[in-house]
Amino acid sequence: MPELPDVTIYVEAIERRVVGTPLERIRMTNPFVLRSVDPPIGEADGRTVTGVRRLGKKIVMGLETDLFLVIHLMIAGRLRWRPKGTAIPKRRGLAGFDFPSGTVLFTEEGTQHRAGLWLLRGATALAAHDPGGVEPLGLSLDAFRSALTRERHTLKRALTDPHIFSGIGNAYSDEILHAARLSPLQLTSNLDDAEVDRLRAAVERVLTDWTNRLRAAVGDGFPEKVTAFREGMAVHGRYRQPCPVCGAPVQRIRYAENEVNYCAGCQTGGRVLADRGMSRLLKDDWPRSLDDWEARMGGGAVPE
Repeated sequence: MPELPDVTIYVEAIERRVVGTPLERIRMTNPFVLRSVDPPIGEADGRTVTGVRRLGKKIVMGLETDLFLVIHLMIAGRLRWRPKGTAIPKRRGLAGFDFPSGTVLFTEEGTQHRAGLWLLRGATALAAHDPGGVEPLGLSLDAFRSALTRERHTLKRALTDPHIFSGIGNAYSDEILHAARLSPLQLTSNLDDAEVDRLRAAVERVLTDWTNRLRAAVGDGFPEKVTAFREGMAVHGRYRQPCPVCGAPVQRIRYAENEVNYCAGCQTGGRVLADRGMSRLLKDDWPRSLDDWEARMGGGAVPE
């Protein structure tokens, strides 16, 4: 799912192209993408775009007469800038937003159809789409600590909960926790002051650095390669590959449709965290340390 850095770059790219111009027409080929009924979607046609911004992981396009077009990409939704009137792809196309200078195509890879589009009227209706998490960048230490420790969660859960922090998901939470040298399963209630400060600094550094990297890569263009797995990430999506800091093989915990990636050498003092499914299956054979894990993988060799 596109997260804060990726959504920010989408917002900037759309903003450069459409603010101050009319949204001439919305074309939809998949009726299931529209999640609202009032006001009718046709009411957006011809309205001037007054601004574009991020709301958590959603993109909000403000239109005149107090209308808001909300796009939630979810896991597989993507946006592309194409010449005006470009046909919506048949298999994966959801909608097209036509502007005087071009068309934003809204597509979704896969078959689960989770991406959504809403047309809302008024600030109150828009506020209902805000989960309420604080913006993670620029927080004071006290404000960060207050948000982090309001509920007792694992650090992974706290960082990815949109009611706590806005815009952080599975990928960048892995990178943040690695940068902070903290276990994803450590509880928010068990952090000392130095660890809280280290985590706050890691949030600021990772999100800012990746936003700047993506901004530099896109330049004046439009983001075409939006993915959760990026070259240069330290641990996310790098299971069994060497940690760029200590060289230990990156570990993972799989749950539901997600996974946690971490470095046991940097984050858990060499302890391999139990994967719920595999640890139940292997029981006493589950490796408890990096030495055990590497021995079971063949004398310390990291398999490809």
